[in-house]
Amino acid sequence: MDLRLEGVGLRYPQRGGGVLAVRDAHLLLRQGEIGVLIGPSGCGKTSLLRAIAGLERIDSGCIQLGERLLSGPGVHLPPEERQVGLVFQDFALFPHLSVQENVGFGLRRHPTAQQRERVERMLQLVGLDHAAKRLPHQLSGGQQQRVALARALAPAPALLLLDEPFSSLDVDLREALSQELRGILKQEGSTALFVTHDQAEAFAIGDRVGVMQQGRLDQWDDAYTVYHRPATRFVAGFIGHGVFATAHLEGRQLRTPLGLLEHATDCPLPQGDGTVDVLLRADDVVHDDAAPVKACIEAKVFRGAEFLYRLRLADGTLLVASVPSHHDHAVGEWIGIRAQVDHVVTFATPRPAVAS
Repeated sequence: MDLRLEGVGLRYPQRGGGVLAVRDAHLLLRQGEIGVLIGPSGCGKTSLLRAIAGLERIDSGCIQLGERLLSGPGVHLPPEERQVGLVFQDFALFPHLSVQENVGFGLRRHPTAQQRERVERMLQLVGLDHAAKRLPHQLSGGQQQRVALARALAPAPALLLLDEPFSSLDVDLREALSQELRGILKQEGSTALFVTHDQAEAFAIGDRVGVMQQGRLDQWDDAYTVYHRPATRFVAGFIGHGVFATAHLEGRQLRTPLGLLEHATDCPLPQGDGTVDVLLRADDVVHDDAAPVKACIEAKVFRGAEFLYRLRLADGTLLVASVPSHHDHAVGEWIGIRAQVDHVVTFATPRPAVAS
C-alpha cells in the first residue's frame, strides 16, 4: 500500500505553550519502497514517524495508507488498527520469551500451524532459525535487532516504521545490518519508513530520502537527486561535506575562487546582481600539484582510504577536500587544488538583515 501525507502538522501543546514539531509535511511512499527521514536532532523526524504510527494526534492535514485514512479531520485510528509494524532503537524484546516466542507474539490470534510456519519463515529470513530457542540476553546486539525486525514483519504489516534501529550498535555492525535490512525488506516486498541521523545509512537503505529541519520536510526525493540537486540551501549544506563559496556569473559560467565552472543547463541560476553562492563539496575539490590555485591545509582527518582536508585559500576562502590517504601532507602545508564539479549547485547569496 502507498503511504501518503498531505499537509501534516503536529503540535505539542504541553511544551511551553506549544511547539510545532511538524509543519505542513507532504510525501508519497510507493508500495514496496523504503523511505528514510534524516535531519539534525530535534528536527521532527521521530515526531512525524510517531504520527504515522498513531502514537501522536496530528493537528492538520491527513495521513493515508492505501485507501484508508489513518489520520485526518475528525479521524484518528489507534495504532493497533493501522496495520503498521514498529521497530525501535532499544529492540524492546521480551526478556523472558525465547526468540521464536518473541517473533510469534503478534500472531497469537492465528491458528497454531500458521503461527509456526510464519515464525519459521521470519527466522529464516533474518538468518536466526538456529537460535529459535535462545533468550534475548543470549544474543548479540545485531542478532537482537534481527529478532525485533522479524517480530515486526511477522504479522505482515502494510507499513513498517523503524526509529533509529541501529543507533546503539557499533559502526561496522551498523553498516553490515543496513545492507542486510534493505535486502530483507526487498525480499519481503515491504513498504518501510526509516528514521536515522546517519547520512551514509540513509543513502545505503533508502529508495527515497527526506531531509527535515525545524519541523519542515525540505526535500523528499531519490537519494541521487537529494545529493546532486538539493532543493534548498539547508539540504545542500546538510548533506555531505561541503562549503559555500562566492561566485560571479559570466554568461552560463561561474567565476569561482577555483576558476571557471561551466553551469549545468538543468540547474536554474538565481536572478540578481550576478553574485551567487556555489556549493563545493569535498569530492568537487581535487588535489593537483600542477594546479595554479594553492591552498593551505588547516586541519585534516584520517578516514582510512582518504584524508578529509580543511583548506584555506590565499583570499581566506575555506574549502574541504577528500584526498587519497597516500597524499599525506602536513597541516600548514600549501598544496595545489582544482575544481572538478559534475553538478553545479548554486543559491542566492544571503543578504544581511537591515536594522530597523
